Amino acid sequence: MRKYRSVYIDLSEAFLRVGVLGFGGGPTFIPLIQREVVTNYRWMTNDEFSSVLALANTLPGPISVKMAGFIGWKEGRYIGLALAFVSLVAPSVLAMIILFSTFSAFQEISWVQGAGRGVIPVVGVMLGILVKEFLKHSSGDMGMLKTFSIFLLVLPFFIFSVIHPAIITALFILAALLLPVRGSRGEGPPA
Repeated sequence: MRKYRSVYIDLSEAFLRVGVLGFGGGPTFIPLIQREVVTNYRWMTNDEFSSVLALANTLPGPISVKMAGFIGWKEGRYIGLALAFVSLVAPSVLAMIILFSTFSAFQEISWVQGAGRGVIPVVGVMLGILVKEFLKHSSGDMGMLKTFSIFLLVLPFFIFSVIHPAIITALFILAALLLPVRGSRGEGPPA
């Protein structure tokens, strides 16, 4: 029984450290998780960790949460999964509660209102940079004219449609999967 208790404590401590020290989103958590999983506790080799990272990248959602869930499950099944997840997420949730409570308590102060309004353009710029990077990468694969044409075709659906954006996105992905693809020399997809 001591062995299982130790694994649970180790999972909790490892992912609590990652949750406390990680800042800035999923990619910043990866080296911290690797240090805990590969170096400190030796639950995986570097190759196994790379495989888990590759798998986690293919699934939707925050990468650090998916990795914590998988590693927790691997080491401690259901309890390990729950402990790894809660230990990773709890510091961020606690920090958000404290920050939002503080912000709400002082929201009438003019400089706090200004700081709140100042976040909006920053988020807008960050989203703009994300779109720019996405267009740059996709234009490298498809060409700028084709990328921009698809962007202009899709944009009105998101702006003017009453259909939820997730449904529109799913329909465009389905269309992309079903439409025939032409190779660089004009031949169709390999059979």
